[in-house]
Amino acid sequence: MAGLRSLLASLETKKPYLAMILIQFISAGMSLLSKAAITTGMDPYVFVVYRQAFATLALAPFAFFLERGNKSPPLPFTLFCKIVLVSTGIAVSLNLFHFALSYVSATFASALVNMCPAMTFILALCFRMERLSIKQGHGMAKVVGSALGFAGAMVCTFVQGPAIYSESRKDFLRAYKQSYSRGDWMKGSLIMLGANGAWCMWFIMQGPLIKQYPAKLRLTALQCLSSCALSAIWAAAKQRERESWRLGWNINLVSVFYCGAISTAICYWLIVWVVEKKGPVFGAAFSPLALIITAVFSAILLQETLHWGSVGGAVLLVIGLYGILWGKSKETKIAVTNQQSVPKETTP
Repeated sequence: MAGLRSLLASLETKKPYLAMILIQFISAGMSLLSKAAITTGMDPYVFVVYRQAFATLALAPFAFFLERGNKSPPLPFTLFCKIVLVSTGIAVSLNLFHFALSYVSATFASALVNMCPAMTFILALCFRMERLSIKQGHGMAKVVGSALGFAGAMVCTFVQGPAIYSESRKDFLRAYKQSYSRGDWMKGSLIMLGANGAWCMWFIMQGPLIKQYPAKLRLTALQCLSSCALSAIWAAAKQRERESWRLGWNINLVSVFYCGAISTAICYWLIVWVVEKKGPVFGAAFSPLALIITAVFSAILLQETLHWGSVGGAVLLVIGLYGILWGKSKETKIAVTNQQSVPKETTP
C-alpha cells in the first residue's frame, strides 16, 4: 500500500512534465498539417478562423458541464473585456505564424519557437514575475541562456548555409514540397519572430488571469472564442472571395480540425494548467522536442531539406533553452530549501 502511494505521489509530481511532452507531440503535428494546408493554397487568415472555431466548439461542452454551478466563478464585464484583450495575443500570434509558413519550412518554424523561453523570461522579468540574481550561478545561467537563445534565432534567420543532404527526387507527396528564396526566408523569419513575441505576451498574462478567473476550461474557451472573432474580422477584411472560405473533404478540413479541436483546445487548456502549477518559463522550456519531431517528419513526409545554418541556430537555441531551464530549476530548489529552513512559529 505504501509503495502504491509512493508511485501515485511520484506520478503526481511528474504530471506537468508529461503534459508538456504531450503538448510538443501535438504541436509537431500542428506544424506539419498547417504547412501542408497552406502549401496547397489555403488562406492562412481563413485557416486561423476555422482553427479557433473548431477549438471553441470542442471546448464549449466541457467548459459548460464540468465547470457549472459552484465551480464557475462570476464573470464581471471588466474581466470579460480583459480576457478579450489578452486573447488578442493569440489572434496576432496565430495569424503571423500561419502567414509565415508561406515563406519558411515547418521545421524552421518549430526551430524559431525555441526562442520563446528567452523572450518569456525577459518579459516575465519586466513584469516582475521572475527574479534575477546575476551574482549566483542560476541567475547567470538564465542570462546566458537568454543570450544564446537570441543568438540562435539570429543565426537561423540570417545564416541558411548549405544543405545537409541532397534533396529527394521522389514524387512522394510532391504537392507539399516547396522551395524558398533567401528573401522569402528572411521575411518569414521576421514574421515568425513577431508571432513568438505575441505568443510570449499571451503566455505571460495567463498567470494573473487565472488568479482572477480560475475556471480553466471556461477561460480557455472564452479566449478561443474571442480570438476566433478577432481573427474573423481580420480575415474578412483581407480575404473576401467565397471560394477561399470553402472547406472540402481534403487536407484543409483535416488540418483545421486537428489544429483546432486537438492542438488548440487540448494544448491551451494544458498550458493554462501547467502555467498555474509551474510558471510560464517552465511551460516554454519543452519546445525542442517539437523541433526534433517536426524535423524528422518534415524530411520524410514533406521532403523539406535541412540546412547547416538552421541546424547551428537550432543547437544554440536548445542550449540556451536548457540554460534557462537549469537556472529556473536551481532557483526553485533554493527557494524550497530556504522556505523549509525557516522555523515555524509555535502557538503558546
